[in-house]
Amino acid sequence: MAEKDETHDEKDRQRFADRVLSIVEDAVYWGIAVILVAGAVALLVAQVKTMFSLLDAPTSNVMLELLDGVLLIFIFVELLYAVRTSLRSHEIAVEPFLIVGILACIKEIVVQSVEAAKLVGQGPEFARTIVQTGVLGALVLVLAVAAWVLRQRRLAAAPDEDA
Repeated sequence: MAEKDETHDEKDRQRFADRVLSIVEDAVYWGIAVILVAGAVALLVAQVKTMFSLLDAPTSNVMLELLDGVLLIFIFVELLYAVRTSLRSHEIAVEPFLIVGILACIKEIVVQSVEAAKLVGQGPEFARTIVQTGVLGALVLVLAVAAWVLRQRRLAAAPDEDA
């Protein structure tokens, strides 16, 4: 009988510890979410200010600055989605992080392509920029395939969950 009481007490302690850690985990995720929201709003405000400050600048510069900033905001929002998913399901979803990787690569490709245009005819620097852009493009493809595979697995598993 004493063994059953010890086992029962141990299970109660384990359940209590799980509840406490779950609450702490949620609090940390909420803190991360608040930081991401504040960062996204700050970036959005900065982007609007940048847009108005560049009214006299050449169109290509304005578009590059805007696209760079908007892609960074998308990254923040996608990370926020990942945090929301983690809060809801108490599991880390991989797909949002793959999308963040894709967005980060695209952001760098845009910056690299503008840099490459300025480096045409400068030999090794131009070649280095082109190689980096190619590697980033390949990385976008790898991340996109990984996201597609994950989605296909999830869709294939969905009918099993209904049964």
